[in-house]
Amino acid sequence: MRLERTVETSAPPERVFAYLSDFTNTVEWDPGTVSTTRRSGDGGVGTVYDNVSEFNGRETELVYEVVRYEPPRLVQLRGENKTVTAVDTVEVRPLGEGSSVTYTADFTFKGLARLAVPFLGRAFARLGDEAETGLREALAKL
Repeated sequence: MRLERTVETSAPPERVFAYLSDFTNTVEWDPGTVSTTRRSGDGGVGTVYDNVSEFNGRETELVYEVVRYEPPRLVQLRGENKTVTAVDTVEVRPLGEGSSVTYTADFTFKGLARLAVPFLGRAFARLGDEAETGLREALAKL
């Protein structure tokens, strides 16, 4: 399952990247995020975050690790628990004096959770729409 959204902002790429590459800020723009704390690292490759998210009325915990870090244009994190692997990618591109941001979240379900995938399309589309709105609003404040 893949979610991908692109938003534009007047904020410069360096500021946008600094904000979005700090995964603890997901609580401000990702409506599904309940909490995100940095467990270790400086934000670059190898940094580990503990994330609690809510989806379809259920809370789930994931441990995310930064796997790619290319300031000021790209950060990628891989999150995992016993039912899902998530790869979140944030790409920041200059757009005039502002920025264009593409956020992609790829989810691979494991075990019995895979059986639910065909029934989650609408819920994931709603999650993507809400994340896009949250991103747009948070970036407008930078």
